[in-house]
Amino acid sequence: MFAKHTVYKHDNYNMLTVEVQGKTLVVREISDQWGEESHKFISRPEMMDWAQKRFRPDDFPGGEEEYNRTMETLRNI
Repeated sequence: MFAKHTVYKHDNYNMLTVEVQGKTLVVREISDQWGEESHKFISRPEMMDWAQKRFRPDDFPGGEEEYNRTMETLRNI
């Protein structure tokens, strides 16, 4: 059984989840613009590096506050 974490969910078409599959982290990014993308990482630092390059505060409806909350949630997985 895998642990699934919802990082954010704005609606049914814009969300980010992380499944912990043993040592592998599978990030599923669903957006109304790009559809669904999956990313596999073998470590948390690798996932965080991707997240810091992928997201900017402007990407979130709540701006920097929501960006910081999302990054903190990812760090705690």
